[in-house]
Amino acid sequence: MVKNVLKVDIAGRVDMIAENDFANGVAEMTRYIFITGGVVSSLGKGMASAAVGSLLQARGYKVRMRKMDPYLNIDPGTMSPFQHGEVFVTEDGAETDLDLGHYERFIGNFCHKTDSVSGGRIYHNVLTKERRGDYLGATVQMIPHVTDEIKLFIESDLTDEDFVLYEIGGTVGDIEGTIFLEAARQFANQVGKNRCLFLHLTLLPYIATAGELKTKPTQHSVKQLLEAGIQPNILLCRSQKLLSDSERGKIALFCNIAPQDVIVALDADSIYKIPLQYHEEGLDDRILHYFGMDDAPAPDLTRWTNIVSVIGHWEHTVRIAVVGKYCDLLEAYKSLNEAICHGGIAHKTKVDVKWIESDTLEDKSDDDIARIFSDVQGILVPGGFGVRGVEGKIRAERFARENNIPFFGICLGMQTAVIEAARHLLGIENAGSTEFTKDCTPVVALMTEWEQDGRKQIRSEKTDVGGTMRLGAYPCVLKEGSLASKLYGGAAQIAERHRHRYEVDMTVARELEKKGFVVSGVSPDGLLPEIIELADHPFYLAVQFHPEFKSRAFDPHPLFKGFIAAALKQTALL
Repeated sequence: MVKNVLKVDIAGRVDMIAENDFANGVAEMTRYIFITGGVVSSLGKGMASAAVGSLLQARGYKVRMRKMDPYLNIDPGTMSPFQHGEVFVTEDGAETDLDLGHYERFIGNFCHKTDSVSGGRIYHNVLTKERRGDYLGATVQMIPHVTDEIKLFIESDLTDEDFVLYEIGGTVGDIEGTIFLEAARQFANQVGKNRCLFLHLTLLPYIATAGELKTKPTQHSVKQLLEAGIQPNILLCRSQKLLSDSERGKIALFCNIAPQDVIVALDADSIYKIPLQYHEEGLDDRILHYFGMDDAPAPDLTRWTNIVSVIGHWEHTVRIAVVGKYCDLLEAYKSLNEAICHGGIAHKTKVDVKWIESDTLEDKSDDDIARIFSDVQGILVPGGFGVRGVEGKIRAERFARENNIPFFGICLGMQTAVIEAARHLLGIENAGSTEFTKDCTPVVALMTEWEQDGRKQIRSEKTDVGGTMRLGAYPCVLKEGSLASKLYGGAAQIAERHRHRYEVDMTVARELEKKGFVVSGVSPDGLLPEIIELADHPFYLAVQFHPEFKSRAFDPHPLFKGFIAAALKQTALL
């Protein structure tokens, strides 16, 4: 084991890495679970990992969730939502894969910068060390230098965790993922295989014309793992149908495991049923049996049974329009979609989301706009980047404001709401954002400096785009008596996660207060507007931050609870 290495800000800026390495902190009794995927991509390794972690947590164990992504980007921050889906932001400001959102929503604990790493980060660290002379003239190679760097991540920043789960992104057989499998194999040999479990997620395709589940793809996937030197201990098989004893036995025979370690993962109509399904299949029992922990306490699954009892028996239904830029790929709004669902769970209400691409609204007549929104009880405008679809967002926000439709704006949704109000209430016809055009009266502009952890952050238009936004949790002071303060239970100050580099001009925000708006949340120094609301409106609230990142099914975010409550009032159901 590698000892006494310095701590690294894994998801920090590239130029901050040069003086650091991964932190060491291996707990002697920690057990390690590596989750891999095979056959096809998008099987749901992140969801499976989160569900496994939640089951172990339900038995009273301390669980840590981590993600290793083999791609060569330093982090997902510069990747298109259409390619990679949502970028999830942690409390401490890391831009990470959306699977960390699953982890937080199922475990309830915050993930950290040190819980996510990419191949790009690993290679950057290795090459930085080589330039610095840390390898003392050695020929730098994939083994041992790259694998050692991955192992440093695996054992970094741990304390007294009972279980640490590592999801390895991609599909077994991907070239870029091979070195991560090799590092995991080495790590298991070093700490002892009795402390490392390999769980492999596969697909059992059902051939309708033959009336059969096919096990051959799973067999080949396991064969690829064996070629990498890894024997999976448990197979988690995605399937549309239950396995027969003969099918289970066949998989076990060809994959070198016991039949009871072949676990079927049936398709579920709600992700919140998955922990219960896995438990019914005995997955957590088999994991604990592998580690010699058969005397583990029974799990307390009340959290999950309560949620399932609600989503199986909705009392109300409302329809919410989400006017976004990436609606063709709903993975781009993963946390948002879940937070909307959580708001519904709080009121035993099924939320039917009507997804609307914002650019489709730009050439519509006023009558068309009214028709499009005639069947919804609320309008939500989420975040995004770039000029495409901005005018469509503005049209939706004006309709919500003028027609007393509950409205919730997030990040760019707040900025466009201010632009809309500046144009139509303050008479600033060319009000806009310098993100979209320089030929405007800028009511939204690039932030050039702000405070973070007591240090001044300075940015310019020439700054690299990766990892340079205002990221992570920042405090926000609430105005007493405001809607925002009431929704947060009367709190005077909150902390929410940000991901933006443009900011509303406070002078314009204050001018809007003369037109009925309220700046109900500001940065502690009073310079940055964080929340605006419209006083004489059923619900009109927009925030600069991303509240969806902190919402949980068992602890819905107060802003989403309030928004869904307002939508219910539109139907006289609350």
